[in-house]
Amino acid sequence: MVRVIAGIARGTLLKTRKGEGTRPTSDKVKGALFNILGPVLTGTLFLDLFAGSGAIGIEALSRGTALAVFVEKEFLAVRDMKANLEKTGFTSQSRVLKMDVTRALGLLGRERSSFTHIFMDPPYGNSSLIDSVLKDIWQNQLLQRRGVVIVEHGAGNCSWKPGPFDLYRQRIYGDTALSFLRASEKGEIFS
Repeated sequence: MVRVIAGIARGTLLKTRKGEGTRPTSDKVKGALFNILGPVLTGTLFLDLFAGSGAIGIEALSRGTALAVFVEKEFLAVRDMKANLEKTGFTSQSRVLKMDVTRALGLLGRERSSFTHIFMDPPYGNSSLIDSVLKDIWQNQLLQRRGVVIVEHGAGNCSWKPGPFDLYRQRIYGDTALSFLRASEKGEIFS
């Protein structure tokens, strides 16, 4: 059972789908993530990649994020996400892109969108996908100055490269890791 754990939608149960490649973030990991981010969400712009049911972006909205953009390509997950946004009353503060993450990042780049927080929860065990998404975030200039990219990944999968980002914090919760990245002062590009 997945629920909103804090903020104005606290306690709302969210519709999720297990299996078929979907792995909802546990309340423990979600709570830790938002405890680390702290009270800095008010008025921010949040991008939720590989969004699934939308639980992470909805949690951000519940805690004060001004706008959340959700990217998910699976039809059933998008259907659940839209139902969750309606149930929590966040439809007007959200945008759902039903498409592949690479295509969505290109679209957002062309629109000159930028975000304070970018959260991604790609399928575990795919380091090259993490590398590719970080490259697309950088090339499309989607992260605001002093913004944060958060990668949820398998605790045993730390072989991906942060590229032009600096890893400034990493926490492990069982088989799940949260890695927090900021734009590198060096601004190195991917090789």
